[in-house]
Amino acid sequence: MEDLAYIVEPLQSSVIREATHRLQFGMPSEVLVGTLLRALAASKPAGHFLELGTGTGLATAWLLSGMDSASTLTSVDTDAAVQAVARQALGNDDRLTLLLSDGLEYLKVQERQSFDLVFADAMPGKYEGLDDALAVVRIGGFYVVDDMLPQPNWPEEHAAKIPLLMEQLAHRPDFVTLPLVWSSGVVMAVRKG
Repeated sequence: MEDLAYIVEPLQSSVIREATHRLQFGMPSEVLVGTLLRALAASKPAGHFLELGTGTGLATAWLLSGMDSASTLTSVDTDAAVQAVARQALGNDDRLTLLLSDGLEYLKVQERQSFDLVFADAMPGKYEGLDDALAVVRIGGFYVVDDMLPQPNWPEEHAAKIPLLMEQLAHRPDFVTLPLVWSSGVVMAVRKG
């Protein structure tokens, strides 16, 4: 079976991908990561989801495509230009709140265990403020990061951060962690009861 042969992408994906290319934004989420996010969102009816790092909104579109009508998604980014692509393509969806804010500042004011899924697709919540990101995950909820395998567009210091993150996640007694050597490299952690 080919990984991509049977995947139906969200309707807005092609528009977002074209705008991503025009902006020369080099960190869009991969299709396989999107399929995982869609499936995880579908597993949480009336779920409350958080994306740290909207980018141009590709992962946002995947999350929305898995969510039911009672679910909500908050997506946070500091770059207005790239988030504008997501706002234009996805902004009419009532389930979505796009915030132009620092992810760490946002995390610090959230109630503990208030999200069913946190997708940390930016430095905040992944390499900075990990404890704050994990604190907002509900019991049975997911913490997901990608880009854990070498990527050609990584900043120079990125590779050195991965072992520390993996070590921290592996030793969290309140989470079960699953590293997936797949797509861009994904780590999923689930909060235990």
